Amino acid sequence: MWAGSSDTGDEDKQKAWQPPQQQTKQQPLRQQQYLQLSQNNPYSRSMLVNAFSGTYGINYGRIADNIPSPESVVTLLKAAKIKNIRIYDANQAVLKAFSGSGIEIIVGLGNENLKDISVGEDRAMNWIKANVDPYLPGTKIRGIAVGNEILGGTDLELSEVLLPAAKNVYSALERLGLAKLIEVSSPHSEAVFANSFPPSACVFREDVSQFMKPLLQFFSQIGSPFYINAYPFLAYKNDPEHIDLNYATFKSNRGIHDAKTNLHYDNMFDAMVDAAYAALEKAGFPKMDVIVSETGWASRGDENEAGADVKNAKTYNKNLRKRLLKKKGTPYRPKKPVKAYIFALFNENLKPGPTSERNFGLFKADGSIAYEIGFTGLVPSAASPSLHSFKVCVS
Repeated sequence: MWAGSSDTGDEDKQKAWQPPQQQTKQQPLRQQQYLQLSQNNPYSRSMLVNAFSGTYGINYGRIADNIPSPESVVTLLKAAKIKNIRIYDANQAVLKAFSGSGIEIIVGLGNENLKDISVGEDRAMNWIKANVDPYLPGTKIRGIAVGNEILGGTDLELSEVLLPAAKNVYSALERLGLAKLIEVSSPHSEAVFANSFPPSACVFREDVSQFMKPLLQFFSQIGSPFYINAYPFLAYKNDPEHIDLNYATFKSNRGIHDAKTNLHYDNMFDAMVDAAYAALEKAGFPKMDVIVSETGWASRGDENEAGADVKNAKTYNKNLRKRLLKKKGTPYRPKKPVKAYIFALFNENLKPGPTSERNFGLFKADGSIAYEIGFTGLVPSAASPSLHSFKVCVS
């Protein structure tokens, strides 16, 4: 979740990015098949890539040694009618298991790979040929997230290589004829903002802007949205004395009034999304879409982690699901349906950090539901013929 860095651009990074020339050679059969399949997809007919065709997705993290196998996860997601997921790598077993499932996936190019990928397009091409190309078109890889929460932290070197890495990934996709089918993006934490209250006052941190603006310029040119990891839970945990729990969990409350826009907010999630829109507008990108790449609520926590319990996690995630399935916009962008990936699919027992980090899952490690929000867990087939019994993933 929280992490980050910043980006010091040299002259090359500040120049307007120019897409490479279209490849004139015949595309490999695999790309031809993927292009043909995607032409039958209404979302691919627009000029922009749409890596998230629904409004409710989920993050499938696997920092655990006791969670169900990828094959069982496909069964689980199909039963839950979840068609969009994000993973934090490009795991071979996962991508193979999801072949033919119809589930759309954003894969992750890890922070540890950014320096190498930033060196040249050939490095990005090698990564794509090893981690993306072999699984097309059977597995619906619709996006590559380049890094995670890079900007806003202390690792300036990572911040400096983020933009060239993203450009190299896009250029490689362009050469393969996949740039209009596979989105290139990079999710950010709330640490990129100087402030976010009220929403209209939100602005990027000054030390982040030098890296963020060139990145946004590039993403604007290739049609990518702005991904933000937005956690009302973290805001409440850090300041429970001043934040209304009902406001953070979509329950009835007085809400807040933004005097500048004269808009009323009855939940923090919408306010966080509109804060991102406000920051983008001030940075010169008023037409860029905002997608929530992570949001969730911990069902357990340490004594000093206010609000981390099953009741609040259930309330937040149940109300959030209802809100997203309505396909409505926010007060500031009422015509833009909000899209979000929930964090996370499973409790992950090997994650470092406070207890909350290991307890964000909608499902427990055994595949059963962590709490009731309308999903069916993986149970023995004798008890529920609609779902298969699961295999444990040991990787």
